[in-house]
Amino acid sequence: MNTRTIPNLEPVLKSLHVQCSRPLAFEVFTARIHEWWPLDTHSVGQTAARSVVLEPAEGGRLYERCDDGTEHLWGTVTHWDPPCGFDCTWHPGRAPEQATRLKLRFDTEGRGTHVTLEHDGWEALGEQAEETRAGYDTGWENVFGAQYRDAAATMAAAG
Repeated sequence: MNTRTIPNLEPVLKSLHVQCSRPLAFEVFTARIHEWWPLDTHSVGQTAARSVVLEPAEGGRLYERCDDGTEHLWGTVTHWDPPCGFDCTWHPGRAPEQATRLKLRFDTEGRGTHVTLEHDGWEALGEQAEETRAGYDTGWENVFGAQYRDAAATMAAAG
């Protein structure tokens, strides 16, 4: 099976409301990602992973750093528009040629922020596309829907 025969898979879409300002919601996801990302379970290095970094600019890297200083590239920022959103390629543990796309949008909603995550581009994964998409559909529930949401609420409460 080649990428031309892969069915067009729907994006993984997740959205939530966080009780904090749009600038803080954006900051928590980007500049403070190292404070909430579950590296033990959602990283290349697993228990050896120590930090995750998102460089804040188009062309910036999104990567993890391990105990021994090894860095694993997860993706590259392709659009940077704080505090409205950002886009990046996404390929933790895979070659850049197998990158999918991740888009985050932050919209003011009442006294808080509506955050939307869209993960698409599954065709880049060939025969692994459907299985990988299914795993991310579940995985984003934990990482985005729980870890990020809780971190944003905690940081907003801390002022």
